[in-house]
Amino acid sequence: MARPADEAGSAVEDSLIEDFGVHIGRAMGWPPMAGRAGAVLMLSEAPMTLAELQEALGASKGSVSETTRLLMVNGTVERYKPAGSRQFVFRWRDDAWIGCLRHQLDATTQLLTLAENGYARADRLPGTQRKRLRQMRAYYRFMVRELEGLLAEYTRQWEADGPGRS
Repeated sequence: MARPADEAGSAVEDSLIEDFGVHIGRAMGWPPMAGRAGAVLMLSEAPMTLAELQEALGASKGSVSETTRLLMVNGTVERYKPAGSRQFVFRWRDDAWIGCLRHQLDATTQLLTLAENGYARADRLPGTQRKRLRQMRAYYRFMVRELEGLLAEYTRQWEADGPGRS
């Protein structure tokens, strides 16, 4: 039986939300709820309150609160209070993929700092341990340099394409 257009669209959204929950959750090491919440916000045409997200996800306030915090830390979602409103809302950032790259760069830069500090104290360690710390430092130097380049390139592309264009 053919579905009305709005039901067909809803089925597509439901399918996408579940796919995000499974695939993004697995790839990012997140709980499936975070992937589903990200999908709900990405597909939503309007910002959503915590209560609206709870209803859309069928989840508790605590679970949705923790999930939105994870998405904000990872640079894809923002929380704000619209003018004249008493409630905060959440929305998918227009520059979510830039935010995601920035988060990856920040985390990798923190690991580079750890690697450099470890290597700086390695002079009294045996050769194998020094070599491993030197390799760690080289890896994170490489990753930070490459992520900085990717972020700059992607930001230029995003700005050239026009942030609001589809």
